[in-house]
Amino acid sequence: MAGVRELKHYYRGEWSGSKSTEYRDVVNPATGEKLAHAPLASKEDVNAAVSAAAAAYPAWRRTPPEDRIQYLFKLKQLLEDHVEELAQICTQENGKTVGESRAELRRAIENVEVACGIPTLMQGYNLEDVASGIDEMMIRQPLGVTAAITPFNFPAMIPFWFLPYAIACGNTFILKASEKVPLTMQRAFELMEALKFPPGVLNLIHGDKAAVDALLEHPEVRAISFVGSSPVAKYIYAQAAKFGKRVQCQGGAKNHVLILPDADLQTTTRIVSDSAFGCAGQRCLAVSVAVTVGEARNEFTQEIANVASSIRVGNGLDKDVQMGPVITAQSKKRIEGLIAAGVNDGARLLLDGRAGNGATSAGNFLKPTLLDGVPAASALSATEIFGPVLSLVHARTLEEGIETLSRSPFGNMASIFTSSGAAARKFRYEVPAGNIGINIGVAAPMAYFPFSGWRDSFLGVLHGQGRDAVEFYTDKKVVVERWPKEWSRKF
Repeated sequence: MAGVRELKHYYRGEWSGSKSTEYRDVVNPATGEKLAHAPLASKEDVNAAVSAAAAAYPAWRRTPPEDRIQYLFKLKQLLEDHVEELAQICTQENGKTVGESRAELRRAIENVEVACGIPTLMQGYNLEDVASGIDEMMIRQPLGVTAAITPFNFPAMIPFWFLPYAIACGNTFILKASEKVPLTMQRAFELMEALKFPPGVLNLIHGDKAAVDALLEHPEVRAISFVGSSPVAKYIYAQAAKFGKRVQCQGGAKNHVLILPDADLQTTTRIVSDSAFGCAGQRCLAVSVAVTVGEARNEFTQEIANVASSIRVGNGLDKDVQMGPVITAQSKKRIEGLIAAGVNDGARLLLDGRAGNGATSAGNFLKPTLLDGVPAASALSATEIFGPVLSLVHARTLEEGIETLSRSPFGNMASIFTSSGAAARKFRYEVPAGNIGINIGVAAPMAYFPFSGWRDSFLGVLHGQGRDAVEFYTDKKVVVERWPKEWSRKF
């Protein structure tokens, strides 16, 4: 490992070497190059970070919200000034194109902007004379130490679904970034040192399940946010609840789009292709199943095959590349196995992006893959592939199409492509998903709306972003008060 950078944890306002002897290589998925050596935090490391956050909390919660957001105004400008640097790092460790990394950072900055409104968003309410001479009010107060566990697919954006809201509301914050892609947030924390937050307000831990379990079990951690696969989301939700914590867990997805015969074919095909194959299909809002309705079947099938086959796959740092690699060699092997399983179950392979079928040999590359007619009984119909694979399913009517996607255990996103307002209304009214797109391929909410999700795609009540974030990171306190006149005469 000579010459490979060794990462450190960040707490008490300083970088600290790990107390653990376990490390993980951070690898560029496009080249196989070792980028860094990341420590896997021990319980002792996590306890040190929590202690730092707990020590910082009393003074930080007493800092007026107007003063707290001054740090966020500076943070927004700091991120603006370093977008290109952070985008390059994000692409190196994740594999997505630089354009996709830049777009991700725009969403991160957007969340910082929204959190700057905390003096208004955090306000409570009051009512005089709930009874004669008695007034009542509801005020919001921060929770204490909070933590977020974030995934590999958006190293720059998803931590900022949580960080700015948590600290703006007066909490202290610990980030456990994905051990697969720790470099983007490592650099972000290095940059944030210039903002001079009080030591312990912001903390960064590298690690795997052991670090997660230590956060879940620690009595001073009041709230946990998570984004990742549904099985892990269920584990974290159950464990966090067991230890009495507030928790929000964004899980996996199997996102469907319905394509009606009256949709604009060229626009629809381009949007669906971008959704299915952008970020190598590793978005939680990526389209996984396209359901054509009636006469849309033949034309869309032909057009999507043409568009998908023309996508340029390669290193995301290279100009004109449209799709990068998947995150690891293990992910590539798993996706290839799922493609084979779909074929074995009766699906027709329209476009094969596996190695040996035109895919780039170096790195964890797959090309776009199209599976036509995946049977409803196939396990693949309910499996999150998380790769550049689009399944095509065909329905005779809008009702049958809605029924098809309603069978999915997930409910993260669903979209419809149509020129019919009535069909669009029926779709948004009936479909059991938390993020709905109408002629939109990736229905990603703006930062001032919650990032919704239903069924197996979300565990909890309050989502990330916007007002939900403020609700999640504050406790409500109701004060009922009376000041009798006869008491005031004593003073």
